Amino acid sequence: RFSGTFVGNAESASPAAATSPPTAAAATLPAVPTIPVVPTIVGVPNTVAEGVLNPNEVKPPASGTRRARVLYDYEAADSTELALLADEMITVYSLPGMDPDWLIGERGNQKGKVPVTYLELLS
Repeated sequence: RFSGTFVGNAESASPAAATSPPTAAAATLPAVPTIPVVPTIVGVPNTVAEGVLNPNEVKPPASGTRRARVLYDYEAADSTELALLADEMITVYSLPGMDPDWLIGERGNQKGKVPVTYLELLS
């Protein structure tokens, strides 16, 4: 038979005493400051690591750029993407930590993300 206390508790305690935390113990604990952790990739601006790409801050790698022919028209969804016209030639490259389905594309002084599936990569 249970008398309103926990099993194995020989002493009966009032419900208020059982549910309220001890205030003295909480007051003596030191406050621990928290430091936000932002993942970064060496050599890549934080805007890319956080998922927000500002094409004007991205510099092409010293090597690894390729020419690509655009297969289909593509309308940019936002200012981080580059609009494409079928059959045009652009320069493309990848950045560390970037989604593998996208590349950085350059046409003249315009830069932006472009979907790989819209491109024919040339050697």
